[in-house]
Amino acid sequence: MKKVLIVETNVQCYQGTDEPTGLWLGEATEFIEEVQKVGIEVDYVSPKGGFVPIDPRSMKYVNKSIMALYHNETFISNGLAQTKKPKDIDPTEYMAIYYTGGHGVMWDFPDNEELQAIALEIYRNDGYLLSVCHGIAGLLNIKDSEGQYLISERKITGFTTTEEILSGMKSKVPFLNQKIAEQRNAHFIKKRFFKEFAVQDGRIITGQNPFSVRAVAKLFLKEVNK
Repeated sequence: MKKVLIVETNVQCYQGTDEPTGLWLGEATEFIEEVQKVGIEVDYVSPKGGFVPIDPRSMKYVNKSIMALYHNETFISNGLAQTKKPKDIDPTEYMAIYYTGGHGVMWDFPDNEELQAIALEIYRNDGYLLSVCHGIAGLLNIKDSEGQYLISERKITGFTTTEEILSGMKSKVPFLNQKIAEQRNAHFIKKRFFKEFAVQDGRIITGQNPFSVRAVAKLFLKEVNK
């Protein structure tokens, strides 16, 4: 069975400020827990490789299972301290790529051409593109061989403009995921703010917010087990 590639951010602060951000911890750990239950291995990559900061706000939402993986030596070493660089990734080893969130991804996911190329090759090899919350930023600018946005005319979801406003971060982010997705002609679907929701369109599976991680994982695993 092939592995899943988990993408995490290297961004430590909101741009132009000292306010910390980073990976939303549960968006990595809850997904990992679900796929590892069925024996799927994971690798970790970040735009620069190396250290992945944790968004301190995400620590308010931890539970026993999140903390169990947070204390796991393999996750600490490979998923936080020393993630792989894109140039070290062989896309043929993976059946899916999963973009985690946290506000940091808004700066280092959208325009990373190396990660886009990895994702596109996985997708072309009948693999899956997965994201949750702000992780949708990693899918926004991927184009197919004809130069069309891959999410065009696709049903997707991600952190909504309403959720950005309610989180108090609308003025701090460089763009709004929902707005850009709609400009790409994606069919952006949403449910009530901060409620679990995931949507699938073929081999693209996306979740709306931090409470949607397991929903994304379960839709993916349903596909894998067909």
